[in-house]
Amino acid sequence: MAGGSAPGASLVARTLDVLGAFDDRHRRLALADLARRAGLSAPTTLRIARQLVAGGALVREDDGAYVVGRLMWDLGLLAPLQTRLRDVAAPFLADLLAATRATVHLAVRDGDAALYLDRLSGVASVPVVSRMGTRLPLHATGVGKVLLAHAPAEVREAVLADLAPVTPYTVISPRRLDGQLARVVRDGYATTVEEMTLGACSLAVPVRAGDEVVAALGLVVADFRHHRARLLAALQVAAAGVGRGLSAT
Repeated sequence: MAGGSAPGASLVARTLDVLGAFDDRHRRLALADLARRAGLSAPTTLRIARQLVAGGALVREDDGAYVVGRLMWDLGLLAPLQTRLRDVAAPFLADLLAATRATVHLAVRDGDAALYLDRLSGVASVPVVSRMGTRLPLHATGVGKVLLAHAPAEVREAVLADLAPVTPYTVISPRRLDGQLARVVRDGYATTVEEMTLGACSLAVPVRAGDEVVAALGLVVADFRHHRARLLAALQVAAAGVGRGLSAT
């Protein structure tokens, strides 16, 4: 949550406060909530929000609530790392989709959330809530658990201290999740079973550039119990290809 700029702060600082009021738990904000989270007065927030709507950075919905606009996602894609990742990963994601027929995800860590840079929809009828630009909880998704397992200690500690259930199967025990994260590092992959969406399971692996984990590659299927080895092998081959491509560019 934005804390609000100091008195006399520039318009740019106040605009950043308004944009910073949005996060994965606050995707739609009424004007009063937007002003409160930005730490600004309602009239000031309204003036800034109108300008952001005019520029495409925010969208004002029919009920008056504000949501992040397409412009912010488009700008985010221009970040060098994300642009390289998507460009390098694109053919490997396509191959992975063809080989598994499952929904394919490419994600990076964005603070305490997994930011989905790309998604290719599989042919199976499996409920999937992610889309390009979505930020989802690290602790409830396969790609998120991979990213969390390799995140700095302070990030892991902050996430473990605030585990919210998404479905009845979401792991919200800090001790249990911490054990899972240790196994992710040891085994090289993460799994979830209906933790983000009922009827959907995920399997994910890290993407490395050298020794650094820079992203996670994942699949979403209805049930991977009988095909885990095959799906994991396909993921690992694709992730290794992406990593080689990143190291070569």
